[in-house]
Amino acid sequence: MLKRIGTIFGVFILLGIIGFMLFNSLRGNSKEQAAGLNIEESSENFNLKEGEMIKLPEVVKDGQISLEKALTLRRSIRSYASDALSLSELSQLLWSAQGITNERGFRTAPSAGATFPLEMFVVVNNVNKLNRGIYHYNPHDNTLKVIHLKDISAELMRASLSQSMITEAGAVLVFGAIFERTMARYGERGIRYVHNEIGHASQNVHLQAAALDLGTVVIGAYRDEEVEEVLNLDPEIKVLYMMPVGKLK
Repeated sequence: MLKRIGTIFGVFILLGIIGFMLFNSLRGNSKEQAAGLNIEESSENFNLKEGEMIKLPEVVKDGQISLEKALTLRRSIRSYASDALSLSELSQLLWSAQGITNERGFRTAPSAGATFPLEMFVVVNNVNKLNRGIYHYNPHDNTLKVIHLKDISAELMRASLSQSMITEAGAVLVFGAIFERTMARYGERGIRYVHNEIGHASQNVHLQAAALDLGTVVIGAYRDEEVEEVLNLDPEIKVLYMMPVGKLK
């Protein structure tokens, strides 16, 4: 009788161990999905899908070029080499615009009342390991969400008064804004504050590009409705600025 009880007890212990291992395995998988796909560990020909989350490489916060040097190097560059941007360079550029810099959620650019109206998008033309298309940046976990896997560069160039740097650049950073986030607190004055914030963020990108030995320029000349139609963003998001970025010739 005791032997039989011992056998049954042993079976329960074994089942408990198997259940625990299975639970941990499932929990680990869910964590990986939540964090986003680490594309750096994937093959060069990774097949991305719309809606997929991509974990960007960790940003560098102690680069070798001083702020003063970056300010000296900053120029508007309108022509780029055909070399691809790296995923690390793209990560660094996006972080410079809207990256989270402390536990309270503050960012690299000041925001009136911490209302954070800006939304960053990327039109990818030539970035290692990314398909051509439109991506949305999430600063909270430094990820990209695949919005549309479609080459829109030619359409975007036409809507931008045929400025060729749109198609020559490895990527085009698109600064969008949801005005209501800031206007809900500051009323009509919030419009000015959103425009101020775009200036802060775009200057950060300019300096980061200089520090990475990349070229960029700010584009404000385009037909608003056409650009927003090409990008196919939510109606509440208004495009205020674009910055093509590419390798220097």
